[in-house]
Amino acid sequence: MDEAGEQVRLREKAYESFTRHLLARDVRPGQFISQRRLVELTGLTLGAIRELIPRLEAEGLIKTVPQRGLQIAHIDIHLIREAFQFRLILEREAVALFTRNASDAEVQRLLKQHRDIAGELAAAGPSPELEQRAQATDWGMHDAFIDAMGNSIISNAYRVNSIKMRLINQERFRIEGRVGPVMKEHLLVLEAIESRSVEDAVQCLTAHICNARDRALAV
Repeated sequence: MDEAGEQVRLREKAYESFTRHLLARDVRPGQFISQRRLVELTGLTLGAIRELIPRLEAEGLIKTVPQRGLQIAHIDIHLIREAFQFRLILEREAVALFTRNASDAEVQRLLKQHRDIAGELAAAGPSPELEQRAQATDWGMHDAFIDAMGNSIISNAYRVNSIKMRLINQERFRIEGRVGPVMKEHLLVLEAIESRSVEDAVQCLTAHICNARDRALAV
């Protein structure tokens, strides 16, 4: 690998390490953090961290506060509204295309995942393992809609917003105790997709995302 390629690899490694620690809550929204602490956290060089910071600032994951330093993105009403608005714009188009174009096998795969979780919940009640699997299934469905568009620019932009959504989820509401309602809302979307009703799929997805937004804003 040439020097330029190695620099790209280090930048990507630094980004992945930072976002992993962010979502693991090793650093918290609103927290001030030094470049040296980022070096300690990621195990990467100061040079790699300095090259990482402009990307994190451009993506809104950190900001530089004069005379105070670097601050992790703060979860406030402004961020919640913008993140959900961005998500609605992309996902409404994505689910419409998914409804038209997704294979029957892919639709049935998603339906089975959700029905299995709903069935286990009804039979045995909630558990940490089930809630963790439900959360992964939740994110996986939304990612599937976006990725099916086949547009890397949209997918990359959505991934950045998804990091913010997960931070909002951690700070404002979690799936614990809400597996049943979330699976029900998802199944309404997926059953509309199964019947190839674009209008119903878009309407059900919009209601699902707006419900999540309203819960986040109400906390």
